[in-house]
Amino acid sequence: MRTWNDLAGFLKEEFRHLTTIHPSDRMWQMPFAASLASGLPLLVGCFFGHLGYGLVSSLGGLIFLYLPPTALYHRMVSLMASAFALTACYALGVMSHLVPVLMMPVLIFIAILTTMLCRFYRVGVPGSLFFIMAASIGAYSPVELLQVPLMVGLMSMGTLLASLIAFFYSVYTLRLRPPLPIQPLPEPTFDFVVFDSVVIGACVGISLALAQVLQMEKAYWVPVSCLAVVQGASLRAVWNRQLHRILGTGVGLFLAWGILSLPLNMWSISFTMIALTFIIETVIVRHYAFAVVFITPLTILLADAAVLGHGSPTELIQARFIVTCLGSFIRP
Repeated sequence: MRTWNDLAGFLKEEFRHLTTIHPSDRMWQMPFAASLASGLPLLVGCFFGHLGYGLVSSLGGLIFLYLPPTALYHRMVSLMASAFALTACYALGVMSHLVPVLMMPVLIFIAILTTMLCRFYRVGVPGSLFFIMAASIGAYSPVELLQVPLMVGLMSMGTLLASLIAFFYSVYTLRLRPPLPIQPLPEPTFDFVVFDSVVIGACVGISLALAQVLQMEKAYWVPVSCLAVVQGASLRAVWNRQLHRILGTGVGLFLAWGILSLPLNMWSISFTMIALTFIIETVIVRHYAFAVVFITPLTILLADAAVLGHGSPTELIQARFIVTCLGSFIRP
């Protein structure tokens, strides 16, 4: 009887964590500006008939999410530092593609270094996630040597556009809400800054090695999914994030299948991604699993928007399902 009561209590607690909707004071202008930062490059790419170029620049728009709620000068300095780091990570990833033997060491080095820097300077969510994602996507991009400056330039232009949007967004919102004070950095500890970063980098490397052994076509989503889970602040946070991610991905696959079943073109793909970004940034601070429902089709479109005509929706769903679920189960 006690075992049954313990199980019932455990299930009740898990259900409470799963159904809790967190309050948020996030202004609607923030999701709108974030969707513009990553969506405008897509529209520019559509206009010139090069959606692939727009996708690279849209990755640079992710730095908008690193904008801190502090004074304007501190915001822009922090954002420009993030822009440089994101561009550097992508450039290193692209160059490692030219020497395949260096791909895994470079990604592990980037994972450790960016995690250490984010922890030392107390960079909030998403932390080192997007830096490693940019490096991973660059490492698996079929880029020739003479195309490297073009790809890195497109990423830099995306970060520049995001910085301009962040500046005008900050000027407007700081009139509505005063900035938060700049908190002094706490004393860094070896375990939190160095040891945990090395463990996280090792987990990212192991997940990437496993993906390569299984010969996954788009293996870059494995270390990204792994990092999205293991960067939880505690074991409880890691477990909650994993559970939310699995359930949200399951529902999101049906949504992605429905979207990919539609007669899509470059313009409809771009506007769909902008809408998904706006929804995600609106709800992710309230309920992670619900946000993952929309993150799943967004990541599929992000990875396959330039080649949607070469595969069926079912094939794309199956490939991304394996990658996402595998990354969700790997954790330290």
